[in-house]
Amino acid sequence: MPVRVIGMIGVAPPAGTALHVIGGGVSPGFLGEFAQAHEQAGFDLVLVGYYSSSAEGFAVAACAAAQTTRLGYVVAHRPGLVAPTLAARTIATFDALWGGRLAVHIIAGNSDEDMQRDGDFTPKEERYERAAEYLDVMRRAWTCAEPFDHNGRFYRVRNVFPDVRPVQRPYPELLFGGSSPGALAMGAQHCDTFAMFGEPLAETAERMAAFRRLAEGFGRPAPKFNISFRPIIGRTEGEAWDKARGILANLKGAPPHPRGQDQSGKRLVDLAARGDIHDERLWMPVAALSGGKGNTSCLVGTPEQVAEAMLKYYRMGVASFLMRGFDPLDDAKDYGRELIPRLKAGALAIDREATLAA
Repeated sequence: MPVRVIGMIGVAPPAGTALHVIGGGVSPGFLGEFAQAHEQAGFDLVLVGYYSSSAEGFAVAACAAAQTTRLGYVVAHRPGLVAPTLAARTIATFDALWGGRLAVHIIAGNSDEDMQRDGDFTPKEERYERAAEYLDVMRRAWTCAEPFDHNGRFYRVRNVFPDVRPVQRPYPELLFGGSSPGALAMGAQHCDTFAMFGEPLAETAERMAAFRRLAEGFGRPAPKFNISFRPIIGRTEGEAWDKARGILANLKGAPPHPRGQDQSGKRLVDLAARGDIHDERLWMPVAALSGGKGNTSCLVGTPEQVAEAMLKYYRMGVASFLMRGFDPLDDAKDYGRELIPRLKAGALAIDREATLAA
């Protein structure tokens, strides 16, 4: 299984040491440069995030797709703000226009405060139930061979049979993240890839095994897994650790993140309370400082050391990695010079070993 590398793009240059790339004004020139840098660095896809204050994700991805040739886009999407049939056509249209370069990250949880800014006052656990029905209707719209009706708790549609279908079959990949029972049940029933924040190897293995059992209970195919890290790399290990400490010092002077903590973030904060370093390279003080928000599990070392740390997760069955840095544009370029090539070459070597052993 070839390894896949996902980055993250935003629409405006961040100032200073950046914890987040969502927000700010819209700069088409910077967006194009950011996307092109990821394509040239060897990223396979980039995430376009979502907050109630951020630029609209499908428009951002379309603008970036027009300025790249190969790079794919993982667009974050909140079920419930539009009808599932409209979302199905929006996603299918993008996929058809841009040659199958789309995946969708489903966000049903997030903070109540951020949901309410978009007019959604539905309680979180109910949002997961609504999202499950939403995804059921959306998937049927992509795959139906004849018109269908749906009469559910949250949605009622009649005679649905869209003209536009996705290029990807049966439909673009659906990713999700979360730690609550509602999030996991929704994902196990309807999504393809479980996206996790970076946790120690043992905890990650436990989460993967539990989610496989859950998906199997719903009669779903074996799920795929993505894990997110902030690599901090240097020419030497000492240089990398000095860089990490400098990043932490800069972030301590930044304003706090305004959005609430979810259960996945709480897991990171709890892990950070157990110790700054896990499994030799997993560094958690930034996660503690941010309250677990913003993909803040760091791997620290030389490109070779960080790639080897990531390949330990690959051996466990994690075939997709989301990575971004604290200097987002320049870090993406740096990852492309040594880290991504080492990660992809190492994954191929592991695959060859497995083939020979079989």
